Amino acid sequence: MKTKTKIITGLTLAVCAAVIFLISGGGKSKKNEQAYKEIKPVTGDISLVVSTTGTVLPKNRLELKPSVAGRIEKIMVKEGDKVRAGQILALMSSTDRAALIDAARLQGSQSLKYWENAYKPIPVVAPINGTVIVRSVEPGQTVATSDSIIIISDMLNVKAQVDETDVGKVKVGLRARISLDSHPEILVKGRVDHIYYESATVNNVTVYYVSIIPDRIPPEFRSGMSATIEIIEIEKSGVMLLPEEAVLTDDSGKYILVKSSRSREGEKRPVTTGIANDNLVEITSGLSPDDVVLVKSENFVLQQGDESKNPFMPQRPGRGKR
Repeated sequence: MKTKTKIITGLTLAVCAAVIFLISGGGKSKKNEQAYKEIKPVTGDISLVVSTTGTVLPKNRLELKPSVAGRIEKIMVKEGDKVRAGQILALMSSTDRAALIDAARLQGSQSLKYWENAYKPIPVVAPINGTVIVRSVEPGQTVATSDSIIIISDMLNVKAQVDETDVGKVKVGLRARISLDSHPEILVKGRVDHIYYESATVNNVTVYYVSIIPDRIPPEFRSGMSATIEIIEIEKSGVMLLPEEAVLTDDSGKYILVKSSRSREGEKRPVTTGIANDNLVEITSGLSPDDVVLVKSENFVLQQGDESKNPFMPQRPGRGKR
């Protein structure tokens, strides 16, 4: 019985010793093998952007008001119509002409025809080339000189709100990407046209308005729509890229860990970096396309796909239409 007890006690001690060994040292090799992800650098595009929001608005918005009070006789345009400078958009009668025409109509068609030819209606003329964005009256409606009967926009642009901490990065002529909140699948390119000189306060934050002219105006664009804008400060193409988690720093500078047969933790190699954004870092020297870089797995999860086919960044949905 004592012998059996001794055997059980010995087995228990052996198991405990094995567990302690695995925790303290025996499992260390396996842990080290799983501590790193192996990645290779990619060649792609990188940019520094100023991200903000804005509103689609007409660059020039003209409200057409009658020169005299009277009655609208005829409207020749509707919302969305393209018009040119000098085009007649509507005809109206002054209050006196409207009263005279109504009286002539009671006298018969011959009298009406005479006074219509003798007393011509007043034309409402487009002052600029543009698009009718508002038609607020209908034939027969009485209007005053303070009433806007038609509103014309020459072109739509995007008025962006840029924080004062970022406005120094924005220059006239910089390229931009615009997407509508209502149509996130549509991505329109544009350029910075004007930076306003006077600041504004929005939600207790000081901002400067920046006008961005789209390269094209899709039919989905409407005045007043909210937009998301990325103003491209710097953009580079065909450069070598790594995820930011792969680039480490110590007292000697920046370095990466390159896979090596001599060490499971990789070979420490100094690198020179270029521009960096929230996801990627440009490597200008110290790395070749064939190198395998080690990244600690607790700091980095390898993700697949994005609009530039970069394996380090997640897919951005709904950006297919351009």
